Amino acid sequence: MIGRKNTGRASPVLLVLLALGFFFASYNFLSIVIHNKASNSGSWVADRLDWFDPIIGIPEKVKRSRDFNSKFHVALTATDASYSQWQCRIMYYWYKKVKEMPGSDMGEFTRILHSGSPDKLMEEIPTFVVDPLPEGLDRGYVVLNRPWAFVQWLEKAKIEEEYILMAEPDHIFVNPLPNLADGIQPAGFPFFYIKPAEHEKIIRKFYPEENGPVADIDPIGNSPVIIKKSSLEEIAPTWVNVSLRMKDDPETDKAFGWVLEMYAYAVASALHDVRHILRKDFMLQPPWDLNVGKKFIIHYTYGCDYNSKGELTYGKVGEWRFDKRSYLTSPPPRNLSLPPPGVPESVVRLVKMVNEATSNIPGWETLTSG
Repeated sequence: MIGRKNTGRASPVLLVLLALGFFFASYNFLSIVIHNKASNSGSWVADRLDWFDPIIGIPEKVKRSRDFNSKFHVALTATDASYSQWQCRIMYYWYKKVKEMPGSDMGEFTRILHSGSPDKLMEEIPTFVVDPLPEGLDRGYVVLNRPWAFVQWLEKAKIEEEYILMAEPDHIFVNPLPNLADGIQPAGFPFFYIKPAEHEKIIRKFYPEENGPVADIDPIGNSPVIIKKSSLEEIAPTWVNVSLRMKDDPETDKAFGWVLEMYAYAVASALHDVRHILRKDFMLQPPWDLNVGKKFIIHYTYGCDYNSKGELTYGKVGEWRFDKRSYLTSPPPRNLSLPPPGVPESVVRLVKMVNEATSNIPGWETLTSG
């Protein structure tokens, strides 16, 4: 009778087990799909999921509060070389367009020129001239002048804002940028290639064990970072010293290469017990990030090479390309050709923004020529 009574009806226990099994199978399947998409497309998850959270790291001691003067000063270090000048002109053009838009906390702008003497952009872009490092000290690594430039600027300039955005010439403001910092807590962009834990032996030369775990060093460089001015005034001299010590150590110099100064900033911040809120929406980097979305800065450090079908040919010169290194001695011409169909929106947007700037900046092809 018991068997006949239950015929055609599954027991509640069996139904629960089946439901759990279906849930875990579906979860594992979705996890595999998302993992594969993220691996193949870089920012697939970030670009396509509406619930994407841009904040991937908030130090425990942060108390979320917006009760502060949120205006920040935009500052970037630069040289007087044509390569640096044309990038600065494009950046400043877009700063002026975006500054007054709703949602922007941008204050004033300064190009910190570490060539030691004025150049021909002084009247076009607000500029503060500082000295380069003593001859030979940078060993040909010009970026080493960046922390020293900030030290001089912070000591000598009158800066009204309480916060500073450390930016670079190859940044374009693509959306109004709010102050992503929170009180004394700065905000920075996490770089996938800054991995202190993988270089612990080297890091310990500059960040001894008594200072804390290597995990306390953020995976960032100094840019983009929004930081309280008083904090940067403390960090900057240490940043100079750590940079020079790293460059002077052959093992460290070989391991860190062109990102040495970035590691130096991360270490210097940790030495001052400063942790950054990590914002992956702070910046996008074509061609790896496919869509602009709600991100704030386009960083065009990587070359964008595509064939006529719109397929990426990174590492090989494409039938269509945009690479800032193609214009080392003279600026890119006006009206660059747009990429072929199929190229990601981020690359198309980048070229259109460059074209708009160059079309509207007076004396474009003459003032920044080498």
